[in-house]
Amino acid sequence: MKKKYFQREILFLAPSLIGVSVFVLIPFVDVVRRSFTDVTGKAFVGFQNYRTVAGNQAFRLAMGNTVRFLMVCVPLLLAVSLLMAHLAYFGKSRVYPKVCLLPMAVPIVSLAFVWKILFHANGMVNSYLGTSVDWLNSSYAFAVLVASFLWKNMGYYVVLWATGLEGIPKSLYEAASLDGAGAAAKFFHITLPGLRPMASAALVLAVTGTLKSYREAYLLAGEYPDQSIYMIQHVFHNWFRDMSMEKMAASAVAVAIAFAVMVYPFRKKGGGNLETIHS
Repeated sequence: MKKKYFQREILFLAPSLIGVSVFVLIPFVDVVRRSFTDVTGKAFVGFQNYRTVAGNQAFRLAMGNTVRFLMVCVPLLLAVSLLMAHLAYFGKSRVYPKVCLLPMAVPIVSLAFVWKILFHANGMVNSYLGTSVDWLNSSYAFAVLVASFLWKNMGYYVVLWATGLEGIPKSLYEAASLDGAGAAAKFFHITLPGLRPMASAALVLAVTGTLKSYREAYLLAGEYPDQSIYMIQHVFHNWFRDMSMEKMAASAVAVAIAFAVMVYPFRKKGGGNLETIHS
């Protein structure tokens, strides 16, 4: 009986497994292989590609900016969305839950166009402030990109936190109120411990979303933006245009390893919640 049930499971999963293998696993194995070969993919060169990538100034700049963007956006995104979810869940902000997901419905091209209108050298912000700052072609571009990313993605994480808050028994808050606990005590001793499983899933999703935020930077400032927002995807784009496949392969493997190291500590706590979120 168990064998028959197992065979049915395999048949049910076979289409997905085949698709993932053909379009994800096999290509990634080939990328790993190419990271140790020359541009033709035939001659073995050892770790030469990795040394070349590590010594490339553009790659180091892009990795530094990407890490800085991640270190700024992920804490801000999680902290501010948690605050907004807390206010919305306990009825202190009744309007925001109805509109929090609207930014995600705005096409990214339209969003970039609006931000250009606002932050262009002759845009609305400079007109209102009476300044002449070229926001998108200076060090301010990093702040503009962060603001754009947060505004676009905030609502999604508010929904995630609200889902986690739904799983905390309200009886705990009622008991704490009877014991004289204040809002801060309830937040730190009930809300945060209750949201710990959801926090793992939210963190993994936030890191993934931050690493995929290339469209915003590209649409705001093009292929060669200000150095402060020159991201790792810019390097991939330029190397792909130059057909530097060996550099792309080595850098892709390095980024994949770095990402795996970051999310590995959260694999057990976040896995179940990720399945729940996407089900």
